[in-house]
Amino acid sequence: MLRDGSVKILGISAFYHDSAAAIVRDGRVITAAQEERFVRQKHYAGFPRETIRWSLKQAQLSPRDFDYVVFYDKPLLKLCRLIATHASFAPAGYATFQRAFSTWMRGKLFQRGILRRELKSLGFSPEIPLLFCNHHQSHAASAFYPSPFENAAILTMDGVGEWATTTVGTGSKNRLHVEKEIWFPHSLGLLYSAFTDFTGFKVNSAEYKVMGLAPYGEPRYVGQILEHLIDLKEDGSFRMNLEYFDFCVGKRMTNERFARLFGGAPRQSEAELTQREMDLAASIQAVTEEIVLRVAKSIANSTGAAALCLAGGVALNCVANARLRREKIFRSLWIQPAAGDAGGALGAALYVYYHFLDRSRAGGCDLMNGSFLGPKFENNEITQCLASLNARYTVLEDDEVLERTISGLVNGKAIGWFQGAMEFGPRALGNRSIIADPRSATMQKVLNLKVKFRESFRPFAPSVLQEEVDKWFEFEGDSPYMILVAKVRDEHCRAMGEAERKLFGIDKLNVARSSIPAVTHVDYSARLQTVREETNPRYHHLLRRFFMKTGCPILVNTSFNVRGEPIVCDPADAFRCFMGTDLDMLVMENCVLYKQDQPEDLRRDYKSTFELD
Repeated sequence: MLRDGSVKILGISAFYHDSAAAIVRDGRVITAAQEERFVRQKHYAGFPRETIRWSLKQAQLSPRDFDYVVFYDKPLLKLCRLIATHASFAPAGYATFQRAFSTWMRGKLFQRGILRRELKSLGFSPEIPLLFCNHHQSHAASAFYPSPFENAAILTMDGVGEWATTTVGTGSKNRLHVEKEIWFPHSLGLLYSAFTDFTGFKVNSAEYKVMGLAPYGEPRYVGQILEHLIDLKEDGSFRMNLEYFDFCVGKRMTNERFARLFGGAPRQSEAELTQREMDLAASIQAVTEEIVLRVAKSIANSTGAAALCLAGGVALNCVANARLRREKIFRSLWIQPAAGDAGGALGAALYVYYHFLDRSRAGGCDLMNGSFLGPKFENNEITQCLASLNARYTVLEDDEVLERTISGLVNGKAIGWFQGAMEFGPRALGNRSIIADPRSATMQKVLNLKVKFRESFRPFAPSVLQEEVDKWFEFEGDSPYMILVAKVRDEHCRAMGEAERKLFGIDKLNVARSSIPAVTHVDYSARLQTVREETNPRYHHLLRRFFMKTGCPILVNTSFNVRGEPIVCDPADAFRCFMGTDLDMLVMENCVLYKQDQPEDLRRDYKSTFELD
C-alpha cells in the first residue's frame, strides 16, 4: 500500500484488437484511451505505450506509484484453444495452424515477458505485481462495476476470448459470478462476422456496417440461417453447424457450402451492393436480435434480476440493444460504451480492485464520466499548434463561439467540433465530433461522400437535448452513449407516396422520411445520444442555443475522422482532417477556423496528402 493509502491499478488490453490502457484509483476510473488515437493506426493491436505515457502525465502519477498492472485476458489459455481446435480438425488447416503457431512462438507465448519489458521501458518496477484477468471477466467487470446497480445480471457476447464466446452471470455489490458459458467455436459474434465477411466488409471492424445496411433489405434468409447454420434453443443457447464455416482452420470465415446456400460467391470489397447483401444483412440482424432476446429472458428467469449489464462486441449492436429495452425483460439496462476489447483494459483494472482485493463498492451512479476519459487541450496549447501549422484562426469568447457555430450550422455548414476530453470507445459523443443541421435533406450524402469518404447508405446519429428527447423520438430516459436506437415520433415523420413505398434497396436513401432527414434511417429509426448539461455543459449549451434559434433540439453527430482513420485525438489531427476534407468550419475550444480563410497552398497540400493516404 502506498503512503497516501490509495490503490492505483493500470489495466492493459493489447496484442489482439484495439489496444488500450486505463488507470483506476480506489475504484474510480481516472483515464482510459485507445492506442489507435495516438499512433493514428485504426484498431492498433500493439502495446499501448503512448496511451500509458499520456495516462501517467494526465493522472500526475509516476510508474512507481502503482500497486498492480493487469492484463485483460490469459494468453496461455488462448494458445490451448488454438492447439485444441486444430487438433480437432487435423489434418485440415495444417498450414493455417503452422502460421498461427509460429506467430505464438515468436512472441505471443511470451507475453508476460513482453509486458514486463515494455513496462520496464516506461519506468515500472520489475517487481510490480502483474496479473492476468480472464477475457470475459474483464468484459463483465467493465459492464457491472461502472453501472449504477448494486445488483444486476450480466451478459457478455463477442467473437471469442480464451474459450468463452458468451457468458451469463451476476454482479452483487463487489463480487462477480459466472453461471453459464458458451464456448468456441459456437459464437454469435463470429456468426455475425461471417456475414460481415460474406457481404464484403472487414471482419472485426465493419460489423456496424452490416447493422446499418439491414433496414434496406428484407430478412428473407432467416429460415436458412436457423435451419442450416445454427441450432438455436429456447433459452438462447446455440450450436453452429461448422460444415458451413472456415474460421476454425482457414483464412476466410465461410466456405463454398455457405456460398451455395446463399446463392453464389461472396461480394468482393468495394463491389456494388446488391439486394442479396441487403437481405443477408437484414436476416443476420433479425437472428442476432432473436438470440439476444432468448438469452436475456433465460437470464431474467434464472436470476430474478431487475437490471442487466452488457459488454462484449455484440453489445455494440444498438438495434439489438433497443429491441431488448423495448421488450422490458429487465426494468433497467446499462451497456458499457467501450464494449469491445478496448474496454477490457478498464474492466480488468476494476475487477482487480473490487473482486480480487475485495474492496467495497457503492452503486447508484454511472462511473464512466460520460466516457470523457481521454486527452484534452487548453486554448494556449491549441493556438501554439495552429500557429506552428500556419493556420488562420480567431480566438473568441464563449458566447461568440456558440453564436458562430450556430450561424454555420443553420447555413448548411459541416463543422468539426473539438472540445474537452476525448471519448473512450468507438462513439464520438460531442467532444471529437463532426456536427451539422439534421433538417437538411442533403446533409447525409454530403457528409458520407465529401467529408467521411464512406458508403452512401451509412446513417448518422442525432445528439438531442435529454429534456426534449421524448418529444421527437419514441423514447423515454437516457441514451448518453449512442448505443440505442429509437423511432422518430409520427408527428415528425413524412408520409411516403405509393411510388416511394415501392422502392427497394439503396433507392430508399433518396426519400426524406422526416423533418430531420439527416438522422432518420430508412426504417424511421435513429441511433440516439441524449445530452445532459451536467455531463457535457458546452455541447448542451450549443444544442440549447440551436433549439432556441430553430425549434429543433437536435444536431447531426458523427465521429471526427474519415473512413479508415481513428477519431482525431489532438489539435494537429483535427486540423489535418479539417483541411483534407470538405468540412467548412473547425471549432477547437475557443478557436474558430473557416476553410475559405486558410492559405490556398495549405488547402491544396493537405487535400492532396489526404487523397494519397
